[in-house]
Amino acid sequence: MENTIVIATNNAGKAREFRAIFEPKGLTVKTLADFPDLDQVQETGTTFTENATLKATAVAQATQLPVLADDSGLMVDALNGEPGIYSARYAGDHDDAKNNEKLLANLANVPADKRTAAFHTSLVLVKPNGQQLVSTGEVRGQILTAPRGADGFGYDPLFFVPAEGQTFAEMSLAKKNQHSHRAKATAAMLPQFDAWWEA
Repeated sequence: MENTIVIATNNAGKAREFRAIFEPKGLTVKTLADFPDLDQVQETGTTFTENATLKATAVAQATQLPVLADDSGLMVDALNGEPGIYSARYAGDHDDAKNNEKLLANLANVPADKRTAAFHTSLVLVKPNGQQLVSTGEVRGQILTAPRGADGFGYDPLFFVPAEGQTFAEMSLAKKNQHSHRAKATAAMLPQFDAWWEA
């Protein structure tokens, strides 16, 4: 098990993105789906990094394996940073369609030039001995008035990246892995990862 890393998620989309990063390093990637008996971690933090740290620490203690947890969210400028740390539970628990509907409803009268937003990711790696590695990433874009694209998950169909002329849901996984907030946080983490892994 020493070349195993646990991604603290049940989200198949996230798991796929991280597998593409870690499997070429020779690591076996497991997710929370591989540990059905683990207790749900209460995300009581007030920031993305606090929530990711809570998740990673609890899962590392329970599995005695190195764990990567991420907490990501959408911060919409016209909504004072909402939904923020509540992105996954904005309109109910992890219901992408309802979350997107609520976001569109809350932005109904907001003009296009004011629909700016940022996707943020905090990544926290924790070993069972408590050693941590933290990185963050952010990407800016605009919220469309209707979803576009069939790939991705969460708010991806509404999040338009002007430089690419596409939403995250219209991009291939490889392209999204170049441009996303999670990709930026991962890029910030990777130069330090090997030293952390070996320490």
